[in-house]
Amino acid sequence: MAYENIITTAEGGIGVITINRPTKLNALNKATIVELSEAFNAFDDDKSVRVIIVTGSGEKAFVAGADIAEFSEFSVEEGEQLAALGQKLLFDFVHNLDTPVIAAVNGFALGGGLELAMAAHFRVASDNAKMGLPEVSLGVIPGYGGTQRLPQLVGKGRAMEMIMTAGMVTAQEALSYGLVNHVVAQTELLDFCKAIAAKIIKNSPVAISKAIKAINASYTTSGFDVEIAGFGESFGTEDFKEGTTAFLEKRKAEFPGR
Repeated sequence: MAYENIITTAEGGIGVITINRPTKLNALNKATIVELSEAFNAFDDDKSVRVIIVTGSGEKAFVAGADIAEFSEFSVEEGEQLAALGQKLLFDFVHNLDTPVIAAVNGFALGGGLELAMAAHFRVASDNAKMGLPEVSLGVIPGYGGTQRLPQLVGKGRAMEMIMTAGMVTAQEALSYGLVNHVVAQTELLDFCKAIAAKIIKNSPVAISKAIKAINASYTTSGFDVEIAGFGESFGTEDFKEGTTAFLEKRKAEFPGR
């Protein structure tokens, strides 16, 4: 299938999805989310594909966030629908996929980019990667599972700090936090992920899909509903208007406070 925003290849039982919007640092817009959903679904249906790797094009970014310009004027209802649809189409979909998914984080993974990486079953980062959830600097909260998956991976305290400061962590910090499993040189990243995939392929695909379901079952999903509602409510605030306007005007936001 031909895509506009992603590239897909498959060889030796490994499907590779490359997000390809280099001029936007691979930022996730609605069209890219739809294409990613279609590509993951196609690979999951293809029994010859036993492992999926998702990565970004170029050397700068895995996914540098969402496309802010797309939703800066959204209402509360539109914001909530954006989060709910995105989680259904892509983030929860990947999280619960029968086929193992490895995120090869090849640079910046911010906002929706880190949320996509966290939806994968595990992550490998290049040594230049930086990760974070900067949404509160825009007057909104993570809306694609970030408030739920980050504490599951790094613990409540670190997740609170990362989300509230809107700061980035380096690849080595992400490794020490448990956010990524390995850190390798960027030139070695894809081959390293393929080597892990080759080990997975040797094992029972039926057992692996059941293991994914069993591990995921240990986490409740009610928190995702709270996140979706909070994300949507953020769109009705003056802080959101100021945060997104400042971002688009390339200036520092000045939040009035509560």
